[in-house]
Parts: sequence; C-alpha cells; structure tokens
Amino acid sequence: MDSANLIFNENSLKKKIYPCDSSSRTSLNDSFFTKAAVLFSIIPHVNKPYELILIHRSNMGTRHRGEISFPGGKFEPGEDKTLKDTALRETEEEIGVSRNHIRIIGCLNDFPTISKFIVTPFLGLINKNQELIREEREVQKILKVPIDFFINKINFSEQEFSVADDKFPVFYYNYFNEENEQTYTIWGATAFLITHFLELVYNVQIGSRKAKRPSLDDIIRRHQYLNQ
Repeated sequence: MDSANLIFNENSLKKKIYPCDSSSRTSLNDSFFTKAAVLFSIIPHVNKPYELILIHRSNMGTRHRGEISFPGGKFEPGEDKTLKDTALRETEEEIGVSRNHIRIIGCLNDFPTISKFIVTPFLGLINKNQELIREEREVQKILKVPIDFFINKINFSEQEFSVADDKFPVFYYNYFNEENEQTYTIWGATAFLITHFLELVYNVQIGSRKAKRPSLDDIIRRHQYLNQ
C-alpha cells in the first residue's frame, strides 16, 4: 500500500470504526472473564504515516510481564466509572499523558483473551509533540511504531497452536527500534488487535486467514481442558 494512503485522515478512519456506544459494535460480557480496556494510541502526522504508541512492559507485574502492548489494564470499580475511564487512567499512569490531552474518536469490537480478559479497545489521538513519560516500575520502553511497518507483510509471521480439538492462530511482528537498536516481538492479543484494525480500516488481510479471536466458549473450554 502506498504510504500516502496511510497519512492520518480522521473522517476516513471514523467511517470504518465504531462509535463506542454503537449497537453494531460487539460488546462482550461473561462472569468468567475480567473486564479490561486499552488505548489504541495514535500519533497523527501531516506528511508521513501515523504512529501507534506501544509499551514494553517490565517484569514486575503478575500478568503480561515483558510483553509489548497498548497502554491499558483491568477495570477498577473503585477508580473507574466506565471502561473509557480505565483506558484513560491506565494511559496516564503508564505513559504520562493526561486524559485532557487524549481525544477518543471511537472503538473497536470487544475481544476475549486467553488470559481471561474481555478487552475493549478505545482509539485515542495523542499530539506528536506530547511528552511521553514511562512509569518506571511497569514500563521498560515506550515505542512509536509507524503504521506502515504493520501493513508490510514482510514484518509479519504466524503460528498455529492446538488445545483439545481447537486450533488458534498466533500473530507476530518483529520490530527493530533504531533508537536503541533492539528488536521487539509484538505478539498475542496486541498483534491480533493491530491486524484486525488493518483489516477493518484498510481491507488488508495480513495473515493467512482473517484475524478472528477464539470465542468466549472456546477459551472457557481451553481452561477446563487444561485444568482436568
């Protein structure tokens, strides 16, 4: 795809994604899962493809240690009134951007994860001049990755894994960061979310088949199988 087609265009993008309260958007709920939200963080540019903000998590937490993800986390009833609050609170905590400097433009479908979360992705715009400050205990590195990196299939790979009679694809991107000359593997739910976004917005299929998460029932069966 021509990089000119990847210059940020808010009107065009909003036609492809969902208003967060849209009845057309897939909204999931199941007591087996924990509610969570992420900020699909976009830095728009005038004359080059926009960037996504990702974080390399530290090894300090109990879940997703060392993984690459969007800013986000689980819904905290004592702090959050809505999942939008969750996405904004976690973004402020993890990369130091106040909710007053984030503009939400829509949502993607909810999706379940193997780690028993139902994640709601909010698309948020962050100014290119906004200072990003990592939370040192939770975040090793903040990455700004151009969207054209993800749309180039040479950077993508996939594997299939089986649990009981079910087969699930796992997506991977290997991103070389010139700033510190390190390679970061973006995989799992984050890679799925990006791939799904590309399919939805640009009608580009990156993997051998369309990005489709296991259903809630698939994941519950997986955990029941592993706990037998």
